[in-house]
Parts: sequence; C-alpha cells; structure tokens
Amino acid sequence: MLRKWKETVRKLKEDVYTLYLASKDPRVPFAAKVVLVITVAYAFSPIDLIPDFIPILGYLDDLLILPLGIWLSIRLIPEPVLAHYRRQAKEQLHQRKTNYIMAAVIVVLWLLIGYWMYQAYISQID
Repeated sequence: MLRKWKETVRKLKEDVYTLYLASKDPRVPFAAKVVLVITVAYAFSPIDLIPDFIPILGYLDDLLILPLGIWLSIRLIPEPVLAHYRRQAKEQLHQRKTNYIMAAVIVVLWLLIGYWMYQAYISQID
C-alpha cells in the first residue's frame, strides 16, 4: 500500500515537472500553456484554494483540483511534445541530488519570518 502511494506521488511530481518543462515549448498551443501555467503555479503554490485546516474539504482541492489540472494539461499538449518532455523530466528527476544548501536557506528564511512575527506582534503584548 505504501509503495503504491509513493509511486503515485512520484508520478504526480514527474507530471508536474513535465508540465513545467513543456510550458516553455513553442509547439504547445496558447490555451494549453494557460492551463499548464495555472496548474504548475497551483502545484507549487503554498496557498490552497481551500485551506488544509478545514476538515475533509481542506484536502479535497489537493485530491481533485490538482489531478484534474494535470489531466487536462496533459490532454491539451500534443503527444510528441508530451513524450519528449516526459523523458526529459524523468531523466532530470533521477539525476537530481538533494540540495541541502537550498534547504538550509529555506529553513533560515522561515526562522527569520518567525522571529520577525514574534518581534512585531507577540513582543508587543508583553
């Protein structure tokens, strides 16, 4: 069961990266590019349409909207272009190594934001 979930998540990640790569190709029709950009932006956005803290509905957008956007985007891309970028995405994702420097930068940024919020709001209460 866990292996199936991991495979599904890997496939979704690969599909989103495929869409990202294909969005720059001039052979992709304009309407498809619009759907691609919206789907990829939604996938990478930290802001959800429905916040995750709302029970059940919070994850509904992640379970429905994102896969539907990916599905629609894939349907709109010409098949040769899609096949080319799927191969390219698979190769690049398998070659990619974990970037610990970027992870550290993100952690530091979150800590700075937390510190700033503490200074701006919580320390005023004391």
